[in-house]
Amino acid sequence: MRLRTLTLAAASGTALLAAGLLPAHASAAPESVREGTVSAADLLAKVTSCSQISNGMYKTDDETSATVPVCGKNGAVFWKADMDIDCDGQRTANCNEDRDPWYQDDTAFHQSDGKPLNAETLPYVVVPSTSSIWNYANAGIKGGGVVAVIYNNKVEYAVVGDTGPSKIIGEASYATAKALGIDPDPETGGAESGVTYILFKNSKVSPIESHSAAVSLGDQLAKQFIASN
Repeated sequence: MRLRTLTLAAASGTALLAAGLLPAHASAAPESVREGTVSAADLLAKVTSCSQISNGMYKTDDETSATVPVCGKNGAVFWKADMDIDCDGQRTANCNEDRDPWYQDDTAFHQSDGKPLNAETLPYVVVPSTSSIWNYANAGIKGGGVVAVIYNNKVEYAVVGDTGPSKIIGEASYATAKALGIDPDPETGGAESGVTYILFKNSKVSPIESHSAAVSLGDQLAKQFIASN
């Protein structure tokens, strides 16, 4: 679970711009690249309007206002937010106490062998902990559920792998960010905006640690989502 402040994020972006390393409208991910057969454009066309199912709004970071609703569609829920980097779970070369000031050695949901998930290798998404704002379980969202994460015209399939703060939304694993061309550094990386998360109801990848299984099921569910909305 990562609680980034706006000050840190802004400072990082300013430093890169000053160094000439990052244009003002940087696009790290290549266009028209996706997992499965459903395009980002086709998925995004189905989430242009929001039928709010949350009882309130979420913040994207500690210092921001609450502006992000959870929205309902046939067969899915979705939100549009930023992406903070979750490096929790198994200790790896890039996910550990030295690389991540907020590192925790566990995840809410575990692999089939009982171990925490591996944030560096497994694309997973963080859902807000249950609160008066929203209860993800009541909406048909469960650990191991499939998520289509869309950023910069790219689709990445992930699983629901961890829970985060009850009032903050917009977080995914190191591996998710890296696959989407987002800086995965747990302290300074992430995306400030432009990330869409579509969570398919009553879905479950088995085993949860199989990314190929997530892609296969995700592609099937994405097609159903397009057809039913």
